[in-house]
Amino acid sequence: MYTVDLNSDLGESFGNYKIGNDDKVIPLISSANVACGYHASDPVVMGNTLAMAKEAGIRIGAHPGFPDLMGFGRRNLSVSPAEAKAYVLYQLGALDAFCRVTGVKMQHVKPHGALYNMAAEDYALSTAICEAIKEFDSSLIVLALSGGQLAKAAQDMGLRTAMEVFADRAYEEDGTLVNRRKEGAVITDENEAIVRVIRMVKEKKITAITGKDIDIQADSVCVHGDGAKALAFVEKIREAFVKEGIQISSLDEFVK
Repeated sequence: MYTVDLNSDLGESFGNYKIGNDDKVIPLISSANVACGYHASDPVVMGNTLAMAKEAGIRIGAHPGFPDLMGFGRRNLSVSPAEAKAYVLYQLGALDAFCRVTGVKMQHVKPHGALYNMAAEDYALSTAICEAIKEFDSSLIVLALSGGQLAKAAQDMGLRTAMEVFADRAYEEDGTLVNRRKEGAVITDENEAIVRVIRMVKEKKITAITGKDIDIQADSVCVHGDGAKALAFVEKIREAFVKEGIQISSLDEFVK
């Protein structure tokens, strides 16, 4: 039996601006990465997202990003490791307040956007992020790009680590995600994306954008909930997993 977590980045609305289909996506996934107010979200959105997740019985993770609301956390910022550590710690504390009040326990931490991509290639930055997580709560799972530096730093620090893959993103030969500015970075064909992700789970392989097969570990599959066809896509992935004998479980159930 193959087991995998199905996660989505949620709680990214802000004030009067609504992003995503959180209420519809939440019942279909096993883990939610909740924005913590730096790249998106606000206190009301955070509280409402946690309430929906609790009602659906799915697990909660923090989704900290750079302090960049206007750029949605997707712009690279030049920060020191000490600054990055403080940013992550600050956001963990913010989400934890709502977790305590809602009566749920945080399961994992997954950096967002530029912070995630930079950490995948920068061991010093990754170490700073992991220090914040370990000092805050050493039982938390670090959700990181498969084979990247964040995963390495988390493992080196003795933190539980889950490898993440993306259903709708293309990969470079070194295992990093193809930059969104490049043609072919996003997989738009739903059927192709599903075939790719099933292969990642079962064979631990993916074909890079160059055509070369590379190794990959899929503990958790990220599905984006803010696209026009996002809901239908998540439903199709779930159906495909059932047919292929792939069980969907939260990370806490199988990540040691």
